[in-house]
Amino acid sequence: MTKTATKSPQLKSLSDYIQERFEEFSRSQKDVARYIVDHLDEAAFLTAEEPARRASTSSSTVVRFSQALGFEGYPELQQAAIEEYRTTIAAVGSAAGPLFSFDHSELEGSLSADYANLEETARKLTTEQVNNSVAALATAQRIVIVGVDQMAFFASYLRHTLSLLDIRAEIVASTGGESLQRLGRIDENTLVITLSAGRAHPLLLRAMKLALHRGARTLAISDATMSEVGEHAEMTLYFSSNSPSFTRSNTALMALVQALAYGLYARDEDLHRDRIKAYKLK
Repeated sequence: MTKTATKSPQLKSLSDYIQERFEEFSRSQKDVARYIVDHLDEAAFLTAEEPARRASTSSSTVVRFSQALGFEGYPELQQAAIEEYRTTIAAVGSAAGPLFSFDHSELEGSLSADYANLEETARKLTTEQVNNSVAALATAQRIVIVGVDQMAFFASYLRHTLSLLDIRAEIVASTGGESLQRLGRIDENTLVITLSAGRAHPLLLRAMKLALHRGARTLAISDATMSEVGEHAEMTLYFSSNSPSFTRSNTALMALVQALAYGLYARDEDLHRDRIKAYKLK
């Protein structure tokens, strides 16, 4: 007997249906769910192997995830993704047309993806989210930034931009003794910021839960709207990381860090102007 898709996926968008049933999935299936919701354009046109690779799981998990939603297999889920993607593109519109032709080079494909990442990030963030994050940075007595592996670079860059405004921050980038000591000093006057892409490192979850236990403020910056870390955070900021390459794109994350720094600078431009001039940054 052939299995057919349930009616529920057809009555609402695929993204909405996935988010509605998110807590029913296994951990690996949640990774697939996060990827599809935040990278709908890729899920719509790639084979099951590619979402599996980017979600750090197997293609069989992607198929089982499709079936858990009521589809016969991944091709049927993919068709639902295509329909939602077409509807979204039609709603947004683009009078100027595509940035590059369909038959583009690797360079053009990468630049086009980054252009789209910036646009999607800007559309999904709200003024309230950004203003609350800037206010938290401006008023925190102590700031701890947690970023592991590739995210350690962006943690360092965020600390650098804050230091230009005379705001000190500490970095936790590993499970080493010194990093754990910094986490151990978290208290109610601390703002804990986590940076993540893809499945969150266990250290980020540990830091976030510790911060909550000690009454610290928390900000999760992630490329997943259903971030595992974000579930525990007071504030969240999303960035899009779609990429045709073998690594995630961090262009939107860099822009977001820059935007936070600019927001802090704009709160009291007179106070910071002379300091910035001394650095000869502009």
